[in-house]
Amino acid sequence: WRAGIAEDIKVALIKDADFFNQLEQNAALLEQRDSGSMKSLIHRCAELHLDHIRTAGDPFEMGSSRPLDFGHWAAHKLEQLTDYELRHGEAVAIGIAVDTVYSQLIGKLSERESERVLNLFNKCGFHLYVPELEHFLDQPDHQDSILHGLEEFREHLGGKLTIMLLHGIGFGYEVHEVDYELYQKAVQILKTFETEPV
Repeated sequence: WRAGIAEDIKVALIKDADFFNQLEQNAALLEQRDSGSMKSLIHRCAELHLDHIRTAGDPFEMGSSRPLDFGHWAAHKLEQLTDYELRHGEAVAIGIAVDTVYSQLIGKLSERESERVLNLFNKCGFHLYVPELEHFLDQPDHQDSILHGLEEFREHLGGKLTIMLLHGIGFGYEVHEVDYELYQKAVQILKTFETEPV
């Protein structure tokens, strides 16, 4: 159930601001596992996925651009670091949160928009911080650092790092370089948010 919600939020954030608004309006019902609300959201999410596959020019993801992998570089690493106790959808939610706050820190996303994303995850019952986020955080080359997930993702993509960030809710864009210090700050912001939600 939660994995499906994370998928809905992910695709809304990179492709459809109106869909994100709908998710915000239905957050309480989703947390209560209202099947009617979930059914309509699944339908819209599937439409957006099909539209991407049909029109993005790379339906089999043969290139380095994988917009639907938003939040996944951190998610894959978190799954590994938690010995897969963290479910995929939960890890993706944290990964999206990390990239959302990073997008804010580099000036592409407003603080208000960033808060909306974090609050939506919170209202849907997600935790956006786990201690593994901080393991060796100041040592990006360490195998057990969340930031080493960026290098692993680069290798997964064939040598060129391409990750999706946000320049507004509903508007994803790609980057090929990142600032590790700002990612470290993003993790600290999520840790604070977990204890003091806005």
